[in-house]
Amino acid sequence: MTEPTISDNIAKLLERVRLAAQKSQRDKATVKVLAVSKTRPCEAIRTAHECGLSEFGENYLQEALEKIEELSDLELTWHFIGPIQSNKCKLIAENFDWVHSVDRAKTARILSEQRPTHMPPLQICIQVNISREYSKSGVSLEELPFLAKELHRLPGITVRGLMAIPAPADDFEYQCGEFARLRTAMENLKDIVPEMDTLSMGMSQDMEAAIAEGSTVVRIGTDIFGPRNK
Repeated sequence: MTEPTISDNIAKLLERVRLAAQKSQRDKATVKVLAVSKTRPCEAIRTAHECGLSEFGENYLQEALEKIEELSDLELTWHFIGPIQSNKCKLIAENFDWVHSVDRAKTARILSEQRPTHMPPLQICIQVNISREYSKSGVSLEELPFLAKELHRLPGITVRGLMAIPAPADDFEYQCGEFARLRTAMENLKDIVPEMDTLSMGMSQDMEAAIAEGSTVVRIGTDIFGPRNK
């Protein structure tokens, strides 16, 4: 049996997005697909771009920098979605359009200071530990308003929304409940940060629930590029 191609996978994924949006009475255009391209070769990213994708997410800085340089002939938007070390902030600030994994004021301040003044503001999502997992990064819901207020004052960055990776679960209603908490949290922050409009939530296994609860960015890797090589 022939393995599905990246083109096949993207067509199937976009149909899933369309159906999920339709079920929730949303315009499919309000849901952006962020292709998680960590460990994937540049040829695969080029193929995905040819199929209509333009937003790519990377976790590993050095690998990402090499790809950004090699693919500079394409109109791509680069998102950093991995853990952020303070000593890597300068290169992230200089090379990425978005960062989804900010959960500390110190990190945001360094990104703000290091963002080149000739570039547009770095678009930021605050990572929230929505399921209160010890193994995951993210600010708590209780601390979130204070962090959002502090980040909103910083130059060189724009706080665009929230990101979360809930605890894995197969139950659709449970998935919806976790995503609804993140959506409510952003709604409650609108008075503090009016420009917030982005909910980065939902991956392959829980994308439908995320879209039902208002996700504007779904982060998809394997369902686009296929299984990773061991």
